[in-house]
Amino acid sequence: MLERIHLEILTAIKEHGTLTKAADTLHLSQSALSHSIKKLEGQIETPIWKKDGRSLRLTPAGDRIQTLANRVLPQFSYTELLLKQIAKGEAGALRIGMECHPCYQWLLRVIQPYLEQWPDIDMDVKQEFQFCALGALLSYEIDVLITPDPLYKPKVEYIPVFDYEHKLVVSESHKLANQAYVLPEQLTQDVLFSYPVEPERLDVFSQFLSPAKCTVKKHKYIETTEIMLQMVAAGRGVCALPGWLVDEYAKSMPIKSIRFGEKGINKQIFVGIRKDEQHINYLKDFISQAKKTK
Repeated sequence: MLERIHLEILTAIKEHGTLTKAADTLHLSQSALSHSIKKLEGQIETPIWKKDGRSLRLTPAGDRIQTLANRVLPQFSYTELLLKQIAKGEAGALRIGMECHPCYQWLLRVIQPYLEQWPDIDMDVKQEFQFCALGALLSYEIDVLITPDPLYKPKVEYIPVFDYEHKLVVSESHKLANQAYVLPEQLTQDVLFSYPVEPERLDVFSQFLSPAKCTVKKHKYIETTEIMLQMVAAGRGVCALPGWLVDEYAKSMPIKSIRFGEKGINKQIFVGIRKDEQHINYLKDFISQAKKTK
């Protein structure tokens, strides 16, 4: 009953609002679009869209079909791209989703030698994800997920690529700067800067402060690593970042990193891929290069 063209028509209507623009987008005539939808409406015995002035508005039935289109059409496009590449003998495309804000600089070191090894591959990096990229991986919007906090699902394989220690970052003039490690109660009067992520998803809270029933004086969000560290260097507060990243910035900024507690917070960066694609050579080589890059 439902065909791919129906999904494409409703997606175009949802995006453009009019039959004329939708027809132009799909390179079809308006009559062909109308006929296709009228036939479907006859089969399901309910309208799919209604006129709203010069525009078209989807009915609840149309919205339900368009929701399906959002999930299915990216998979069609991805599979067609793979088939074309197989026919041409090309490697493929690699779309990377980032759930790790500070990992971008590490990823740049992975990408540079990888692209030299795979000159024909198309690559795109999507940084808008915080803790929501798993859905994008499962719906074929991305091919690789970089995350320090894997959410395990039957269809996804997570491969650990390197270990690191999560550390507190303070200015060189901070009262804790010369300590080997910090205790939870020592941060109760500090302002904590973090990326815009819920506190319960931040390791400094979930693995350090909350178990000790402690919190900070104030928690402020900052989107960029550079601004966050500038604020810390100026003595405006503290933050928590991977130790390897802090070491890089400490070469040019008056900041220091301190262990969380005597044992520290030990983490891993994972590369997540769909299990049915483990055999693809360019994906295997990306993971291999990620493991070699520190």
